[in-house]
Amino acid sequence: MVLLLFSLFFYSWGEPVWVFLLMLTAFLDYTWAKCIEYFNLTGQQRRKKIALIASLVFDLGMLGVFKYSGFVVENINLLTGLSLPVPQIALPIGISFYTFQTISYVLDVYRGQVAAQKRYYKYLMYLSSYHQLVAGPIVRYSDVAAEIENRTVSAQDFSEGITRFCLGLTKKVVVANVAGSLAGNYLDADLASLSVAGAWFGVLLYTLQIYYDFSAYSDMAIGLGRMFGFHYHQNFNYPYIAKSVTEFWRRWHISLSSFFRDYVYIPLGGKYRHQIFNICVVWFLTGLWHGASWNFILWGVFYGALLIVEKLGLLKVLEKIPSVFSHLYLLFLTLIGWTIFYTTDLGKLGGYFGVMFGLSGNALSDPQLSITFMNNLFWLIAAVLFCMPITQLVKRWAQAQRSEGVRAGISIVNAIMNVMLLFVCTAMLVGDSYNPFLYFRF
Repeated sequence: MVLLLFSLFFYSWGEPVWVFLLMLTAFLDYTWAKCIEYFNLTGQQRRKKIALIASLVFDLGMLGVFKYSGFVVENINLLTGLSLPVPQIALPIGISFYTFQTISYVLDVYRGQVAAQKRYYKYLMYLSSYHQLVAGPIVRYSDVAAEIENRTVSAQDFSEGITRFCLGLTKKVVVANVAGSLAGNYLDADLASLSVAGAWFGVLLYTLQIYYDFSAYSDMAIGLGRMFGFHYHQNFNYPYIAKSVTEFWRRWHISLSSFFRDYVYIPLGGKYRHQIFNICVVWFLTGLWHGASWNFILWGVFYGALLIVEKLGLLKVLEKIPSVFSHLYLLFLTLIGWTIFYTTDLGKLGGYFGVMFGLSGNALSDPQLSITFMNNLFWLIAAVLFCMPITQLVKRWAQAQRSEGVRAGISIVNAIMNVMLLFVCTAMLVGDSYNPFLYFRF
């Protein structure tokens, strides 16, 4: 109850009106799930399906109204020449995340994979939990059902939760925010004055920003959840060390990828029936989920096409060639993908690609780029290095130590580091007005 009240307060601080939409969504899906369970026990399959459809229509309908209605009307006006009024509706924070969570719950109850929650306030607590409400990960009810009913908080869990939270906060403030402030100078620059190296450098910075920003929120959510006795699954597993697009999407935003796999791809037939069509559907929806803009749809189509090519035979080739080349292949395509993802103006996107590949006659480099690069060289090296599992290696080494004295020393050092990181991050947040929240569009 305490966690529920504070979660609602947390959400209301940013969304005082839309908290009621969150509560209504939770109430309706809580009710429909109980109906589905009852209809299943009593053999009323038709009513069971009706309850499921009612839930999906409401959830997807609300998501469509708030997130896509303006986009749809704009395109209708563009295609038909009409001047229909474009809805200007504020997007409730985190609606895409909590909508997918509640859909997964109702579908799991429908499939008989989880029992319906008997108490509304407990279900509302699950859906509104402030740890992961606004930026994920997408936590399935089945993964935390037992812990909602009965969980314990140990000193070890709390300690590891604090460390994970401080690590995530550091990734957000020290790396993502800095990368974002630098990236905008190139990605939003006048294309006529942008150099080829500057175009690539801007995309590289954005590649770092979006990974550190998104994985930071996941780390903070996992850490906070751990402090309250919840054990959320990993959402990022060092995606930039992947050697194929297929492997990349097993490591990037795992909770979203697994959602589309389990609730769209497999029900459509998976790899056993119409696989290419199923991949196209999934990646169209994946792109659309990220935002109401054509560049996100193009980004989804881009990755869908790459995954199809890999499944048709390229993946076997990548497995046979030296790893360095498969890594370079993945990183090159990732940079192209993030360029599409960032640039909502498709006209500018073509021009930006023209600069990147030297087709616009722009200079190869410029003095200001060299200065920026040298001024941030050590930060950049550290940011690239920590895209690799260095912290995991350190953690394994610490866990392997048998000496009580060494383990105690590691704990003390860890505590000191947490305090220092928290202090540095707080100082940077207070002293810098640039602190973007990339997930309003979600």
